[in-house]
This record gives sequence, structure tokens and C-alpha cells, in this order.
Amino acid sequence: MSETLGKSAAKVQEELNKYGLELTVITMKDSTRTSVEAANTIGCQVGQIAKSMIFRGKTSGRPILIVASGSNRINEKKMKEYLGEPVSRPDASYVQETTGFAIGGIPPIGHATKMKCFIDADLLQYNELWAAAGTPFDVFRLTPDQLVTITQGQIIDVK
Repeated sequence: MSETLGKSAAKVQEELNKYGLELTVITMKDSTRTSVEAANTIGCQVGQIAKSMIFRGKTSGRPILIVASGSNRINEKKMKEYLGEPVSRPDASYVQETTGFAIGGIPPIGHATKMKCFIDADLLQYNELWAAAGTPFDVFRLTPDQLVTITQGQIIDVK
């Protein structure tokens, strides 16, 4: 664990501090870029990784955040039921522009653009989750209830 956080991780920690939940960004020695890497590095199940995925409304162009269990694949066609429009996966520059973070370290909070958030219902089965904190090496631990609190996300079935 590093004592000094980089710029992106420090931004996430500053955002976390606003909630008074004692959530702390930890810098890992090994990569947490993918859900599998994160689970291996942290020592938890892949399903406990709360991966933040950015999608774009095909009609509106609006960014949408989906926080999914690391073991789940998001059913993009099903997302139309919740949004009233189909979604697509945007390119890395769109993700960077709308979140302020690069792919592989996108946190569930602190984005450059305010966006609607959906949370995978499968995350609720775990007592402890881990989310990215701005870089492929920075993470923080939280509970499903804390995730809902900080994101104000709507719980849905993403599969």
C-alpha cells in the first residue's frame, strides 16, 4: 500500500471523503485493470469486483454508468428496457472525456460528467466489494449498501 496517492486516485479519495463512510483508496503492487487481475491481486472472488463500465445512448449520445459484478457480462440489448434507447460501447477517448479517467481504472464516482448509474443486482449478494479508484493499481473496499449510497444507482439485472 502506497502512502502517497497519484492525482487520479487522490481525486477519488477526495470524492469518497465527502460521504463520511471511511472508504480508503489503496494502491496495489500488481495490476487491477481487469476483473480477473483485480480479484487475483486483492485476493477475492471475481464477482466481488464492482467494475464501472461506460456506455453511450445510441439516440441521445448520453453517457451511462453501469457498475457490474466482475463475473457478469452486460446484456446491452436488455439495457434498452431501462433506458428507452439502445446503448453502445464508446471508444476510449469518449470514456476519458466523460469520466476524467482512463479505461482500466474507472471508479464508480467522481466523473467529469454527471450520468445515470445502474448497479448490477448480483453485487448485492456479497458482504464486501472492491472498486477501481482512478488507475489500474488503485482500489477501494466497500459494501453493496455503500455503493448504492455513493452512486445513487438504480439496481437492475444486467445479464
